Amino acid sequence: MNINRRQALAIAASGAVLPTIASAESAPTRVAGKAEHVISIWLGGGMGQIDTFDPKRKGDPKTKKAGAYYDPIETSVDGVQLCEHLPKMAKLMETVTAVRSVHHDVIDEHAAATNRMHTGREISGTVTYPSLGSIVTHERGAVHDGAPPYVLIGYPNVTRGPGFLGAKDSYLYLTDTGQGPAGLSRPDGITSNRQARREKFLTALKQSGKAFADQKMSDYDAAIEQSLKLSGPEFGGVFQLDSEPDRLRNQYGGEFGQRCLLSRRLVQRGVRFIEVSHNLNFLNGAGWDVHNAGILNQHQLIRELDDAVSALITDLHNNRLLDKTLIVITTEFGRPPEFDSGGGRGHHGRAFSCVLAGGGLNHCGAYGVTDELAKTIVEDPVSIPDFFATICAALNIDPAKNLYDGDRPVPITDRGRPIRSLFS
Repeated sequence: MNINRRQALAIAASGAVLPTIASAESAPTRVAGKAEHVISIWLGGGMGQIDTFDPKRKGDPKTKKAGAYYDPIETSVDGVQLCEHLPKMAKLMETVTAVRSVHHDVIDEHAAATNRMHTGREISGTVTYPSLGSIVTHERGAVHDGAPPYVLIGYPNVTRGPGFLGAKDSYLYLTDTGQGPAGLSRPDGITSNRQARREKFLTALKQSGKAFADQKMSDYDAAIEQSLKLSGPEFGGVFQLDSEPDRLRNQYGGEFGQRCLLSRRLVQRGVRFIEVSHNLNFLNGAGWDVHNAGILNQHQLIRELDDAVSALITDLHNNRLLDKTLIVITTEFGRPPEFDSGGGRGHHGRAFSCVLAGGGLNHCGAYGVTDELAKTIVEDPVSIPDFFATICAALNIDPAKNLYDGDRPVPITDRGRPIRSLFS
């Protein structure tokens, strides 16, 4: 029965009972996974779905024939193909789901699209929304005491930050896997005794001053205390990658691969959410933003991704951590099947691929269907809130729960619904 607003008000005024629109029995039950960690791999610039996880017919940049830049190959899942430069991932697709039907409407500006893919929402002039990493941190915290809940391997950015949640749910970051976070290292002139005196003085100041009435100040104070706890050798040892076997380090590959190896070590140490950025080590001079000639060496990026992620999946499996750790691969948007005047590709947000692996999900190789050129979604569209809801549900976080910006309720996702088929 359909009623408009005027009819509803008339019925209510007469004292009649409004018809039940959706009963509790018809409402979908909440799905919940058992993952404990997230390793989120960010491919800054815009990974082209048609050239990676959703290959289609071959195109030709010289004649401007729309299509894929590379040939497809078969995978371990029947009916699921990948680009020819992902051979190692192809053998592991039974533990992976390429979500091929992700979409949003932000394509012209990288920063806005990056914000959308990290917060799940449009930029607001009144609310600074928290990133997915900060949401997970807020809801689940660190797995073990003595570990930060959220580590960013890449440059800091507001889109990765806690927004209205405050500093306590922010990240620890590093840009060099060989040194660890600079913020946790004492300057050369600060000895252990001098550091101890500073901490004693700081404690005395806190005891003599007024109690913090401002929650933000309390949050920063808590962040400082956590940094002091993490600056010792116990946590610092996690960054000693040279303690890993050379054979394993070589399987992961170069600097990006070493970031992925470090993420496994951080998971073992008890970190809840790790973002690994791939856009700091461009091999083709343009990264994933392959306009014009930037596409010529795109295959080098894809191969590097193949080496690192396949090694990470295998390494987590060998350490009995794969079912506990959800690997997520995201990017700003995809690329169109057409070639630009220089032979590269523009931006495309109406249909692109993001990837999930491990995390105890019921993987199927690929979810969602696009047309013959990976340009339009044909089946099972997945919005950004839906994708976020799937990640949250995998971690047993209710995607419909409200967070609060002061007194204002803000749902964790913007009406997102998890991909139910991924949950057994």
